[in-house]
Parts: sequence; structure tokens; C-alpha cells
Amino acid sequence: MSMGVIESIPGGMRVVVAASLLAGAGISAAADGVGQLQKFVSTTRAADGTFEQVVMAKSGRRPQQSSGQFAFARPGKFRWEYEKPYPQLLVGDGNQMWTWDRDLNQVTVRQIGDALGATPAAILFGSGKLEDNFVLSDAGSRDGLDWVEARPRQPDSSFESLRIGLAGSELKRMEIRDNFGQTTLISFTRLVANPAQDAGRFRFVPPAGADVIGEAAAVPVPQR
Repeated sequence: MSMGVIESIPGGMRVVVAASLLAGAGISAAADGVGQLQKFVSTTRAADGTFEQVVMAKSGRRPQQSSGQFAFARPGKFRWEYEKPYPQLLVGDGNQMWTWDRDLNQVTVRQIGDALGATPAAILFGSGKLEDNFVLSDAGSRDGLDWVEARPRQPDSSFESLRIGLAGSELKRMEIRDNFGQTTLISFTRLVANPAQDAGRFRFVPPAGADVIGEAAAVPVPQR
């Protein structure tokens, strides 16, 4: 999932204070950032919104930009749709993840299993038990946001670090650095918490004529 999803958020807030208060302010920000993330995860059981994504390669080649919309319902149900520059749809139904390349009319499906909990996508789509899979720590303030760094507990994780930017317990950005030196930046331009959800958004039926590749337990019959 070009998501894999799943990625870090910037945050920053600069306040001029007396030198004697700097240390105390730092401690307060640390507790607040992690606390905001925990509150977001515990209280936001579902959401929908829009996003912008930038992928920057270690080689320094031109960044890849994309945008689209998303929705999720914990645990394991999500819809992540790229609209620009190329349409692509990712749907998690709680058991399987479907990726549809519209231009090729090709569908890839694989089991979600327990892997979701140890990926950046767990911040949005997981069960909410972050401490089981991540070591959380304060990452300071930047760009008007409070930042949290989440490092995977599993040594063989596919990503190196994840930074999450929040404002008042609202998720704003994610920054993901993978093991190949590639960085993915995601900005949540709109996020509505706990809206009424149509369960059909988290089901996927391969389009007629689509080439289906992967581990589908039972591929639904295409609707004509």
C-alpha cells in the first residue's frame, strides 16, 4: 500500500519565555504530545477526510506528489483513495486489503493479518494499542504542531521512524522514513472524527474483467 501506508506529521510552536522556564516548558510539551496522540487514538474510532502526500527519495530526485480522500473504522477497516495524479484505490475490509489500479484494471489482494499493528497505518486503522508495537517519545514542537516520534519495537520493521504532528489532539501530519532512506509526508487537509459511516465503503468487489492477483480467501463475484 503506497500508503503502507502508512507516515509522520510535522508540528511546531515557538514561544519566547524566560531562560529559567525553558526546561519546564520542554517537559510539559513532551507529556502533552504523547498524551494528545493517545487521546486521538482512543477517542477517534472512525473518521473521513482528505489528504496530500509527498514522497521524497534518498537520491534527491523530484518529489512525487499526490492527493485524495480517506475513511476508516477501527480496527482494520479503511478506504484510501488517490485521485491525483493517478487514480488508485486501497480498501481494507478487516481481513483483506485490496489495491485497485484503475488504469490497468488490476486488483492485488493480501491478508491483513496481525501485521497492521506494527505499521504506520496502525495510527489510523489499528486496534489502538500503540505501546504494544511502538516506543513513543516527544519530538518537540514545529510548525505550530506538537510532535511524537514512534519507533517500531520489531527489529525487522519495514520503516525506520514515524513522526506524528498534532494540534489539540487532532491529527495533522505524518512523516515516515523507511529503511531505504525514502521519506513520505502526509498532510491531513480535512479530518472529521467519528462520522456516520456507510459499511459499504469498506467492502470491495473487483470490477468486471479485472485481473485479480494475490491471496483472496474468497473473491466476490463482480457486479455487472
